[in-house]
Amino acid sequence: MSTETTPKIRAVIVDDEDLARQILREFLSSHPEIEIVTECSNGFEAVKAVAELKPDLAFLDIQMPKLDGFEVLELIGNDTAVIFVTAHDNFAIRAFEVHAVDYLLKPVSAVRFEAALKRAKERLEGKAPANPTSAADLAAAARPPAQYLERIPVRDGSRVFIIPVAKLDYVEAQDDYVALASEGKKHLKQQTIASLETSLDPSRFLRVHRSYIVNLERVAKIEPYSKDSHVAVLTSGAQLPVSRAGYTRLREILDR
Repeated sequence: MSTETTPKIRAVIVDDEDLARQILREFLSSHPEIEIVTECSNGFEAVKAVAELKPDLAFLDIQMPKLDGFEVLELIGNDTAVIFVTAHDNFAIRAFEVHAVDYLLKPVSAVRFEAALKRAKERLEGKAPANPTSAADLAAAARPPAQYLERIPVRDGSRVFIIPVAKLDYVEAQDDYVALASEGKKHLKQQTIASLETSLDPSRFLRVHRSYIVNLERVAKIEPYSKDSHVAVLTSGAQLPVSRAGYTRLREILDR
């Protein structure tokens, strides 16, 4: 006679404060159906852990050194259900706007914790729909107006690269990804070019083609390519196609 056991929900706890991790650990101790597979004290550790361990659920602090919770969210994708943990209401509102299952305000109460965990279980059991939009697009949509990116986190396997926006030469759309060209290298990130465009300062970056955004400081000259098209030649020597509308916008800016 065989007995089937329900697989445990595998969880990670991510917080740079020991006490905060301890409190969540204590709350979870009364839930034998939850297995804590690891704890992380910063965003880099979290991205690596999620990539390698593929947990079902993450309790994710928002304010952390190195990578904050929203940057971690962009890098881990949608396969892991996320409950944000934060000490600030404004972060909680943003957390709820993205694909997080729920958010917990510090100090976390047992009642609120149980409610969030219940929602997470419903999500994992398929009773509550997951958001199909990419995590990067959702995080970009939740960014407050006029708050532009200063750096872009990119994951390559379990490694994380931070690209300062000031060192970004151009962005190229590649299906559901963007290729970020910086310092002679290209880094792929799962995000649409449209959502990234809204996160970049329009005084510094311009969409010159449906597939290209350029750093205006990198444009050396514009040359005709055919009768009705042009290319932007960058200081690196790279040549980017420029649409008719992109050419008009580019000329207006460069002629100022």
